[in-house]
Amino acid sequence: MKILHMISGGDVGGAKTHVHTLLAGLMKTDEVLLACFMEGPFAEEARALGIPTKVLTGSVPAAVRELAELVRAEGFSILHCHGARANLVGSLLKRKTGLPTITTVHSDYRLDYLGRPLAALTYGSINKTALRKMDYWIGVSQPTADMLHERGFDPNRTFTISNGVPFDLGAPALDRDAYLRSLGIEPEADMTVFGIAARINPVKDMGTLIRAFSRTVAACPSARLIIAGDGEQRRQMEELAAQLCPAGTVRFAGWISDTHSFYSAIDVNMLTSLSEGFPYALPEGASRRCATIASRVGGIPNLVEHGVNGLLFTPRDVDTLADYMIRLAKDPALRRTYAERLYADAKEKYSVDATVARQREIYEAVLRRRARAEASGGRDGILICGAYGKGNAGDDAILNAIVRAFRTADPDLPLYATSRTPAQTARDAGIGTVYTFNPWRVRARMRKTSLYLSGGGSLIQDATSSRSLWYYLNSIRAARRAGCRVMMYGCGVGPVYRAANRRRAGRVIRACVDRITLRDTSSLRELEALGVEGIPARVTADMAFLVPAAAPHLVEALCAELGLRPEDRLLILAPRPWESSDRHLADFAAAALHGAKAHGLRPVLLAMEPAKDRSVCRQIAALTAAEGLECPIAETSADVGTVVGLIARAEAVLGMRLHSLIFAAAQGTPFAGVSYDPKVEGFVDYIGQGLCCSLGEVSADRLRAMVDSLCLCDGEDFRAAAQRLRALAAENTQEALRLLEP
Repeated sequence: MKILHMISGGDVGGAKTHVHTLLAGLMKTDEVLLACFMEGPFAEEARALGIPTKVLTGSVPAAVRELAELVRAEGFSILHCHGARANLVGSLLKRKTGLPTITTVHSDYRLDYLGRPLAALTYGSINKTALRKMDYWIGVSQPTADMLHERGFDPNRTFTISNGVPFDLGAPALDRDAYLRSLGIEPEADMTVFGIAARINPVKDMGTLIRAFSRTVAACPSARLIIAGDGEQRRQMEELAAQLCPAGTVRFAGWISDTHSFYSAIDVNMLTSLSEGFPYALPEGASRRCATIASRVGGIPNLVEHGVNGLLFTPRDVDTLADYMIRLAKDPALRRTYAERLYADAKEKYSVDATVARQREIYEAVLRRRARAEASGGRDGILICGAYGKGNAGDDAILNAIVRAFRTADPDLPLYATSRTPAQTARDAGIGTVYTFNPWRVRARMRKTSLYLSGGGSLIQDATSSRSLWYYLNSIRAARRAGCRVMMYGCGVGPVYRAANRRRAGRVIRACVDRITLRDTSSLRELEALGVEGIPARVTADMAFLVPAAAPHLVEALCAELGLRPEDRLLILAPRPWESSDRHLADFAAAALHGAKAHGLRPVLLAMEPAKDRSVCRQIAALTAAEGLECPIAETSADVGTVVGLIARAEAVLGMRLHSLIFAAAQGTPFAGVSYDPKVEGFVDYIGQGLCCSLGEVSADRLRAMVDSLCLCDGEDFRAAAQRLRALAAENTQEALRLLEP
């Protein structure tokens, strides 16, 4: 590959280190050229590293013309931009060359000119426009990528990369004592040195650091602070330090080139930023075994786990920061513990080799996707239509399972979904989104995708409303007219009660659908009753069977939040509001009390769709509390994986919500369903495990008997059924991929 990298040439700090380190590594396998738009230390250091560097000092149009000629003459395959000026040039150069254009986003671009209103109005506005013209975006941390998704950048064209640093550096040029003396600090035996290496500007918030240090040095007189860096606020910060801190306790070192000696001399690496992508300062400090205190922003929590390998505080929280600094100043053993743990974690995740390898993967993916788009004539990918973004954890978990399955099968396949809350769904699922009720945007996306999936839930039904059924049928028809292949995917069908709706559903499905997979046999019977025939259709399983449980320590953290002990044996109850369910709240409370008294179970109420279920859960909890039993309420607004893990940890589940039963079945947990809708009893009947009664049959005695049966049943049968159904759920994706074949 031949890659042209562009950057202003005035960059310092993390962006400079990232580009220099990355290009030095890429040179070993690929041809690279660095184009800078000013002469200076950035270009000089690049040349010193052996990086081919070209400096263009003319106007933007002149730079574009010169680079366009160079690209054509040298045969570059990718344009890679870093920063505002490069984004502007790259966006114009893209139009002249037609090459795929990438930009690396190192921070929140809206804060790049904080404190400089004129620059924000001019350069900042130009950069916002240029960013939108890029083909692909790379975030230097997952939170940076999430920020882009929330602002409407297509997740299908967004990547993440971690800043890498070298770990095997040998001895520094100056040892600790010599380095401190070079700054006018006389070493002392019990001295604790705090240090920060960053630009001195409003985003880095040095004022908070100096104020916290003034309290630290008052409590620990041997503490010292070194600020390495420069910027527009330097004089202001020097005046603040002179005002608040004893003379000689704070040193401003200016820009430093010998970061090895700096980090080897300090005890605690500090970062007080208001915004970050993923700062180089953290893995650099970790590589020299510094303890770390940092603000909880951007990608910092990806490396620093609070209380495990470092300490995190909320930006601008001077009190907490001072407490943490005093704690580490007084406890050398704790400093060493944090430093060693952070060193081990950073070495595993943030080496230079790992960063370079990841960048090459991104380039290869970009070139594959470009070739794929050209071969398909611009139509590619899948649009997934379902009840997403409504706050129902079961439906959103299905979408995540669908995305995970397709990403595993084909990482380059563009994926989009309709959603009531498109920005949130884009962030959570990592895919492109369109607002469910924007027909123009939905149809525009249909005209660009190859396959339309209708499914991931019970969409073909009118039990909730006819309008919902009409929407999904009209969407299927619109997708067919837009030229998409259409699949009903792992879905439930029915009940469809009204005769006119049944005729319409049968007519649309027969005319517009190419393939159908269903989650249970009752849906197949309903489909046949609608007069659908001649379309390949088979029963598989709900995609929710593929939702994984979170790691055990995350599940235990949720249990701790709910006040549960590790030894507690759990009974989970998942009610929901329905036409007559309020009459049975006391019956659910009786089942919870019986599980506790007769079987020693700890009842937990589960609000699968918190906005709707929270009220009934609270009412049941109030009834049990009146009898002396506290029932905690878990809400799936948290990570669904932790809730799945909670269900896996339980001994039994009694639920009205279908997905509470599906998650229980997927984890091999014995369950019983209270059916408010035929889909619940249809699911229980299909898997051949579990108990079920209709809402009309519910009584306190009936629910108590169901709890007794669950406590006596053999869990091995449930585990065997779970394994079989997970395999069937995976076949939904294989059926869809067959439709994508030419």
